[in-house]
Amino acid sequence: MTVKSLSLPELVDVCRRSGIPGVGLWREPVQEYGVRDAARLVAEAGLTVTTLCRGGFLTAVDSGERRRALSDNRDAVDEAAALGTDTLVLVSGGLPPGEHDLAAARRRVADALEELVPYAAERGVRLAVEALHPMFASDRCVVSTLDQALDLAEPFPAAQVGVVVDTYHVWWDDRAAAAVARAGAAERIHSFQLADWVTPLPSGVLTGRGQLGDGVIDLRTWRERVDDAGYRGPIEVEIFNEELWARDGGEVAAEVAERYLRYS
Repeated sequence: MTVKSLSLPELVDVCRRSGIPGVGLWREPVQEYGVRDAARLVAEAGLTVTTLCRGGFLTAVDSGERRRALSDNRDAVDEAAALGTDTLVLVSGGLPPGEHDLAAARRRVADALEELVPYAAERGVRLAVEALHPMFASDRCVVSTLDQALDLAEPFPAAQVGVVVDTYHVWWDDRAAAAVARAGAAERIHSFQLADWVTPLPSGVLTGRGQLGDGVIDLRTWRERVDDAGYRGPIEVEIFNEELWARDGGEVAAEVAERYLRYS
């Protein structure tokens, strides 16, 4: 998503030429290109798929909507397995229309995990619950802190359910450092993502993530914190930003790589 303007073949070529060994993919461009073809494209370039994003949106009250959400998440698990990644990122979903009970919505996420975990485990895919900044609690993600994400993960084996540590979403939380240590001790950090926080936020806050080094997050401290927790997996840069998307994708990828080395 950081280089959204690139087609999948262009993205793979840029990563290969830039020495970037892996790529986190999103379902929509993969589906458009074809899952099997995408898997072949990435593998032939010598890259790995670090994660697939995203499953989730599991808070529906209506039984029909719930069945459709579970079916879509099973499809996402199958796509992750076909791409050769062991990690499917889950964004829980927000409050359904007319609903006001956050705790009940989180319980529905927990119930959905109980149904999805066995299916994913059979296919060698682990589920990574992502906490999003509280400003997204109403419409995108009722899971707002790492501790809440860990509470959802902990009823299941660590090899099957873990969490995503995304600096953009958790940097503000003074309990997040302890939650990273908690997640690391349980081997539940399944993905680590970097983006910066810039202000003022744009009118469309979803695309308000900053290029590394442009904002207020101490990215190196976060990287060291996750290192200290024992995480040794891939580190992704995931920036939703209209200005970056309007630029040449190859230039953006090179800039991201340089910023990553400088700031994290």
